[in-house]
Amino acid sequence: MPALSSTMTEGKIVEWLKKPGDRVERGESVLVVESDKADMDVEAFQEGFLASVLLPSGGTAPVGETIGLIVETEAEIAAVQASAPAAPAAATAAGAAVPTPPAAPVVVPAPVPVAAVPAAAPVVVAAGGRLVATPRARKLAGQLGVALESLRGSGPHGRIQAEDVERAAGQAAAVPRVAEGTAAAVTAAPASASANGSSTGSGAPAPVGQAFGQPGDTVAFNTLQAAVNRNMLASLAVPCFHVGYTITTDRLDAFAKSVKSKGVTMTALLAKAVGVVLARHPQVNAAYSEAGMVYPPAINVAVAVAMDDGGLITPVLAAADRTDLYSLSRSWADLVARSRSKQLKPEEYSTGTFTLSNLGMFGVDRFDAILPPGTGAILAVAASRPAVVAGKDGSIAVRRQMQVNLTADHRVIYGTHAAAFLKDLAQLIETAPESLAL
Repeated sequence: MPALSSTMTEGKIVEWLKKPGDRVERGESVLVVESDKADMDVEAFQEGFLASVLLPSGGTAPVGETIGLIVETEAEIAAVQASAPAAPAAATAAGAAVPTPPAAPVVVPAPVPVAAVPAAAPVVVAAGGRLVATPRARKLAGQLGVALESLRGSGPHGRIQAEDVERAAGQAAAVPRVAEGTAAAVTAAPASASANGSSTGSGAPAPVGQAFGQPGDTVAFNTLQAAVNRNMLASLAVPCFHVGYTITTDRLDAFAKSVKSKGVTMTALLAKAVGVVLARHPQVNAAYSEAGMVYPPAINVAVAVAMDDGGLITPVLAAADRTDLYSLSRSWADLVARSRSKQLKPEEYSTGTFTLSNLGMFGVDRFDAILPPGTGAILAVAASRPAVVAGKDGSIAVRRQMQVNLTADHRVIYGTHAAAFLKDLAQLIETAPESLAL
């Protein structure tokens, strides 16, 4: 009899979609698991009956842990339930291992996140006629007086998400704060771009107005925050150095304003510029390994995003150097939308070869980002501000300038590599940003 097993580094059971005794079809979603970065459906890889749940909702289990048992026939259910040990409440809450039944389990392969179903998709109803909705969506529905039966879910297999409830109630769905500045923002505020810290905890503050706890409270880390914490500790073992550069943004700001109506964002512009320059400086796109310097086959620019419920995630703009600017902007909009409901696939947040971290929307003058594990460099982008600048001919003028700081792994990247990269990036932004659209 196959065992249903957690397949992430560590996973938290968000919700069991089936209860013991229910029939399970091949490919049918059995439960929802929260990993470090996303909520994912776990599907049954053969038909049968869910005989026993060894880890209830809210419990956490490490990789390979048996969390439930599926049998082939209904007649086997009673025998399995009689022999399966009950999970101690204290151990479950702490995420401790649950003893595996004597029968040799067959581990179910890793679940693949399912793409979001279009809004017109029918509402999915689980066994027994129960609507499939996330716990947060059900809680919000009760608070806002929204009938779940009237909604069409935007999540995996049509699952109703919190933002579906918010939209039905006429409220704006919460959007994670992302590096998303525009030319209009440059004019209206001191900062030229919105901001977030690096995916490894570069000091990004919580979204403005959001309270994670009250004075005197101790609030447990959620899985995403715990992943950020682990990455921060891993970064301490890397010998990093920092190189700064001041870039004049007048021409970039003007170009951003001209293409804004076409859906181009400042995030896409910066990612494209970084991608183009990285193609000329492959050393800055490289990473350290015990076997030597690893040169990735593609330039994948990750952009740090602060999530409303805490933690950070880094959606990846793949092949940023070779993807046209307009496609890059569409991809970014899609990534941000799906990050809201934790529907990003692992390869969409874990394959970055270079990271952008932006705190511009907060008016930050400069900051240093912490290097994400497995990469060689991360670029911290601060606010664009008016400054009095002396020209080469001695003339004085007011120009908008921003400070960028590169954090680099000195085992792979040397000072000259970092300086040459930043110099070329500044030259592209200052003299030919229009070329990014070609």
